[in-house]
Amino acid sequence: MQSILLATVLALLVGLVLTPWVIDFFRSRGIGELIREDGPATHFVKHGTPTMGGLVLIAAATLGYAGAHLRIADGSIHFQAFAPSGMLVLGVAWALGIIGAIDDLAKIRRTRSLGLSKRAKFAGQAVVGFALAYGALEWTGLSSRISWSGTDIGFLPLLPKIVFALFVVFLIAGTSNGVNFADGVDGLASGSAAMCFFVFTIIGFWEFRNPDVYSQLSPVSPSGLLDVAIASAALLGACIGFLWWNAAPARIIMGDTGALALGGALGALALFTRTQLLLGVIGGLFVIESLSVILQIIAYRGFDGRRIFAMAPLHHHFELRGWAEFTVIVRFWLIAALTAGLGLALFYMDFLASGGAG
Repeated sequence: MQSILLATVLALLVGLVLTPWVIDFFRSRGIGELIREDGPATHFVKHGTPTMGGLVLIAAATLGYAGAHLRIADGSIHFQAFAPSGMLVLGVAWALGIIGAIDDLAKIRRTRSLGLSKRAKFAGQAVVGFALAYGALEWTGLSSRISWSGTDIGFLPLLPKIVFALFVVFLIAGTSNGVNFADGVDGLASGSAAMCFFVFTIIGFWEFRNPDVYSQLSPVSPSGLLDVAIASAALLGACIGFLWWNAAPARIIMGDTGALALGGALGALALFTRTQLLLGVIGGLFVIESLSVILQIIAYRGFDGRRIFAMAPLHHHFELRGWAEFTVIVRFWLIAALTAGLGLALFYMDFLASGGAG
């Protein structure tokens, strides 16, 4: 428990202290956000706001995670062993963050709000997804089963490894794009992701403390689930520290660098806590945002250019309908809190049904 708290505090402090320096650094080099011309007119004032703040998020989470493993013994400082599961979570965040950074830099270079093509972005997500699936199956002892809430007493059998890998690709692509869709108003994505990381920190620690109900990760390191909780706690602290500067009016924007990284980390956490299906509830806001985009595309392409929403993702629809940006943020945060809380409640209900109360 001390390691979890330490990871959160360290990542939060790094985010708070490092972000202002990064803001000044990016501003001096013209690394600023480009605003969609068809978006809400109120967003034009954000043009030039420093972007790629996701680099701060990932760095803060990594330092928080590493710092939580520091131990002092006999007058010397050493690192406690890292579990493969925790390192893979942060590895996914870094890999997708790099893809997002390439996308952000392409937008800045072209002076347009369009970066990598959809195919190029998905290709990168697919590579990360396959690598995660391989690492999870070969290094952590994770089974190739899709589960609801971690007990492995599900209605789905073990899958062939290639089918499981394809599912992981879908999981990583879906979660990273979902957070990316939500990253359209100040603080919405970082605040909502923080709520999800809080829930996964509890779930990871709960599974670690109840080995009689949840099979433990990694034959190499018995603390695999604890390491997952530490990684999630570090991401939570990083989001809170970044949100201090990202809240409306934002002084820095996470960009695709941060959105893809946070979304991928959520997918990896769901994978290692074996709550892949429950993730749809915990991250319910991101699912809603994604569905609004999908429905808009279907309507536009299938029904002669008709639109369901004034603009997708959904938060832009309400802005164009007259809601103030701050109103949209707070109300969507409430939705994120409700779905995250519901996901945690469903997890605990399944724990009780699996005999955990005994």
